[in-house]
Amino acid sequence: MKTTILKISTLSCLVTFLAACSEQQPAAPELSFEEALQQQLIEAQPGDVIEIPAGTHDLTRSLSLNVSGVTIRGAGIDSSVLSFANQIQGAEGLLVNADDFVIEDLAIEDTVGDALKINESNNVVIRNVRTEWTGGALTTNGAYGIYPVQSSNILIDGAVAIGASDAGIYVGQSNQIIVRNSRAEHNVAGIEIENSTFADVYNNVATNNTGGILVFDLPGLPVQGGRNTRVFNNQIIDNNIENFAPEGNIVGSVPAGSGLMVLANDSIEVFGNTFTDNNTANVLIFSYYITERPFEDENYDPFPESINIHNNEFNGGGTAPDSEPLIALQAATGQPIPDVVWDGTLVPGKLANEILCMRQNGEISFVNLDAGNGFAAPSFDSTDHNCELPALSEISLSTGAE
Repeated sequence: MKTTILKISTLSCLVTFLAACSEQQPAAPELSFEEALQQQLIEAQPGDVIEIPAGTHDLTRSLSLNVSGVTIRGAGIDSSVLSFANQIQGAEGLLVNADDFVIEDLAIEDTVGDALKINESNNVVIRNVRTEWTGGALTTNGAYGIYPVQSSNILIDGAVAIGASDAGIYVGQSNQIIVRNSRAEHNVAGIEIENSTFADVYNNVATNNTGGILVFDLPGLPVQGGRNTRVFNNQIIDNNIENFAPEGNIVGSVPAGSGLMVLANDSIEVFGNTFTDNNTANVLIFSYYITERPFEDENYDPFPESINIHNNEFNGGGTAPDSEPLIALQAATGQPIPDVVWDGTLVPGKLANEILCMRQNGEISFVNLDAGNGFAAPSFDSTDHNCELPALSEISLSTGAE
């Protein structure tokens, strides 16, 4: 189908003009911005481009799109703003269930729930999109800013995510993922890759979150077996704000001051990053058992394996841990928490160097917490982890937008 550009600013004028051409019909009421936008989303055809003009546009109800091949384009990340500050209906700002979807150059603010949720979609491009809760870090903020789930071939490029009570940029139960050139701040989790496979997370800034970047694999979800994520060339700085997640959320257990946390995920390569002043620890590698939450899924693997940390830069951090075992460790040693913290939980039949390798990270410090033995004998000896694991492959998408 030929691409059409639908401009909300002209739609209501066109309706009024056509009505005025006939003396037999009363003038049609002019559509509000919200009505016109939702009508375009409902009536969209593959190839359509829906333009959001510059300005702050007040919306009271969730928007949704179920047509593939549609682009939503604003006039700029800080110019075209969809504000849901007065939202009275719906769980999201924009909910998309459609393939070959592009959204770019706009902002979504102050939604009741998630700002931008994309569900069961293939070939997704999110470019220069800002999601924000403008009242600051509040438990009442929506959970997720940018939120693709159970999707594939996802590109998030040039995004900004601020104020989410769970994760600012979150990709869950998905595969073939790139998150790059983005900024996450004042969220509980800045960037989170959860129960997903084949992800590249690079050239991002994660700062002033509770945890900067999380790579998790959790039980009880339809898609499990998270693995093959590269986290590289990111700035992970000053992620020290108090955890403001609603009570009961798994992300509520993330200690304030966590730079990068890997939980029960496999084949993770971490390189070229700069870690600075994350006050619990710059890097934490944990099994799911550290959460002390029960699970019944017999197919769930609670252990992290093949974690490859190399060629990173570490500056400061570990000076004010927000974790009981680490507080006790600091009290015992009188020293900051080491750069890399491993809980020490061994995978049955695996050696330590099959779980974690570290090399060429400068004057890196390390601790094995001995969590499996009740933290009885932490060790600072990293000899067993002076090893090398195979490099992971670069992620290539089929979106055509790389």
